[in-house]
Amino acid sequence: MATQVSTSRPSQSILGSEEYSLYSSMSEEELVQMAIEQSLSDSSTSQPTSQQHQKQHQRSNVKTDPSAAPNWPSERKNTDAVKMLVEYRADVNHRCNQGWTALHEAVARNALDIIDVLVKGGAKIEAKNCYGITPLFVAAQSGQLEALRYIVKCGADINTQANDGATALFESCKNGHDDIVEFLLSQGADANKQNKDGFLPIHIAAKKRDNDDIVSMLIPVTSRVRVKRSGISPLHIAAERNNDDILEELINAGYDVNFTLSHDRARLYEDRRSTVIYFSVMNNNIYATKLLLEAGANANVDIINPLLISIRHGCVTTMKMLIDHGANINAYISSHPTSFPATIMFSMKYLSLLKYIMDFGGDADSCFTCEYGNGPHPPIEVHRRQNDTPQDNKQLKIVQFCEMVSTPELSRWAGPIIDVLLDYVGNVRLCSRLLEHLDSYSEWECIKRKADPPRPLTHLCRLKVRKMLDRNGLKLLDTLPLPGRLIRYLSYDTSEC
Repeated sequence: MATQVSTSRPSQSILGSEEYSLYSSMSEEELVQMAIEQSLSDSSTSQPTSQQHQKQHQRSNVKTDPSAAPNWPSERKNTDAVKMLVEYRADVNHRCNQGWTALHEAVARNALDIIDVLVKGGAKIEAKNCYGITPLFVAAQSGQLEALRYIVKCGADINTQANDGATALFESCKNGHDDIVEFLLSQGADANKQNKDGFLPIHIAAKKRDNDDIVSMLIPVTSRVRVKRSGISPLHIAAERNNDDILEELINAGYDVNFTLSHDRARLYEDRRSTVIYFSVMNNNIYATKLLLEAGANANVDIINPLLISIRHGCVTTMKMLIDHGANINAYISSHPTSFPATIMFSMKYLSLLKYIMDFGGDADSCFTCEYGNGPHPPIEVHRRQNDTPQDNKQLKIVQFCEMVSTPELSRWAGPIIDVLLDYVGNVRLCSRLLEHLDSYSEWECIKRKADPPRPLTHLCRLKVRKMLDRNGLKLLDTLPLPGRLIRYLSYDTSEC
């Protein structure tokens, strides 16, 4: 008995002669265009009728962008459209104007079905766009673990580098993809490949907050020799970004807290900073500063001593920590020479800080050793010496204390500044310029008399005792077996009469 054929059969199951002749007469570009329009259509019904095919064929004289067309179904995750394109032998390795292929697009969207179709259709695993980025790189960069596993399984080079030298591991560290980093390392990714700027994955990982787990994975596989060659430690980056947890992790792992920036890297900073602790003090990060000092950081390496930065910030806590750990209380700045310590210069606007510096052994005598003495002084330079840029081919002039207090921003405080300093010196002679300042205000007449020799014997004895104790002994002044009143006098403590 003959089987009755149902008339409700879907039209797409068999191509009629009209449709077949139409398909065979269309070019590849026209087939691509038709498949794209069909895949992006809102209609989810069967294939277009022969009339619709004919209308599309009539519109085929409108030129499309062949470089972008094959990528659209991948962007929309339309697996059926991709299969059709591959079936009709569309170029799966066709590139857009930036070198992007359909596989790049599918990997970025973690579309495993499409990736499988493209790879089996001949897509190149190592295809690079104009930036040298491969599909594996895209998967790592965008955090698509499943796509990355598939691409690696297909034999992709796990250590591929983009045009800027960055690796897939570098980018996954940069974007904080813990699972990607773990997988790449398990597959043998090289953690010691530098980008064009000389940074390793551990450097870029230290930049991002909450990257503790990634840093802990990178520490055992990162070469300390390569870090040294890079001219910068991940400690510098963690300190600069205030990533205290990462900083602490690196310190505990044994990274050198006294590692200094290379000359080329230090030149990138106007103040020529070089140590890790400088970054922490500059950020006024008390916790990080404490971590570094307790780990043995040397505060006397930089051109500008970190103590000077803490004075500028007015942070007594940081100042005390630095002084307790050996920071030079009489630090100078070689690029801006002065006849007296820069610590005094930086604290002159704040009398309480100036007194604090003096209490810890600041060299007040140098402020009263003017090279001009009672003779005439040269005119005051109007520019601010501490903000000048050093001149390479010209010998810098040493600025005297009297010249500094004569600047417009300090001259009105000259009397009180001199008054504080006189408490820490013996018999000194004031130069003609300092006397001129004290004569300019009647209220400062008592300061002028205070400087006249001879100074009180008790005061001279105090200076002698403090000198014998030296700076380290001054820290232990409260522990001496002396009457409390005498200790207060030696400590300049006037809180109790």
